[in-house]
Amino acid sequence: MIPIRSEEEIELLRSSNLLVSKTLAEVAKWIRPGITTLELDKKAEEFIRDHGAIPGFLGYNGYPNTLCTSVNCEVVHGIPSKYTLKEGDIISIDCGVLLNNYYGDSAYTFEVGPVNEKVKKLLQVTKESLFLGIEQAIEGKRTGDIGYAIQNYCESHGFSVVREMIGHGIGRKLHEPPEVPNYGRRGNGPLLKKGMVICIEPMINMGAKNIYIDHDGWTVKTKDNLPSAHFELAVAVGKGKADILSTFRYIEEVLENK
Repeated sequence: MIPIRSEEEIELLRSSNLLVSKTLAEVAKWIRPGITTLELDKKAEEFIRDHGAIPGFLGYNGYPNTLCTSVNCEVVHGIPSKYTLKEGDIISIDCGVLLNNYYGDSAYTFEVGPVNEKVKKLLQVTKESLFLGIEQAIEGKRTGDIGYAIQNYCESHGFSVVREMIGHGIGRKLHEPPEVPNYGRRGNGPLLKKGMVICIEPMINMGAKNIYIDHDGWTVKTKDNLPSAHFELAVAVGKGKADILSTFRYIEEVLENK
């Protein structure tokens, strides 16, 4: 069963997701060549706890940190470490919080200093595909409509869609039904109803779609070692328009002022 949320629950989910959005914006202030991914992780944990919440990923299925920090060819679930960011890197930062018994979850891929134009295009197309997917998160559509919109747009620009890693429902648990793939056929998959809350998160590769899991048991990487981008927002399915619960606005304000 896919949970249908009351208006009160959606407001609680909005609070959690806005805190995730603000946490990512706080982390954005520190992203620069010379900082380690572990330092970014500490900033995020401190910020979340200072705001009365608990890091949503820390300890989840044994995950050791607050953030997932995935650099360059790392698709998702990169573990923060002593790796020092370098000019030209990209880093996907995925963050979750638990606030008032409801989860928030969002991700954004950042440029570290100037990056080459093809990488910049990958980030732009991935982010645009997310919003095309969100346009389909309305009552009467199906999860396949979301996946089709993302896949069609990214593949039309010469990029590929990771198949194994997908979006999900969110609520009192971090991962709930339904599964929300970033590929699919229109009219297929579970029916969307008003009040369902889902995370849409395209993971798009510059090269082939093939991935593997690193020896650490967590980090997902592209097989061809080419870059991957990842953007994620939580949305409540609406009648005629999705209600976006997390936001990139705070992040982009920080980036504009850096």
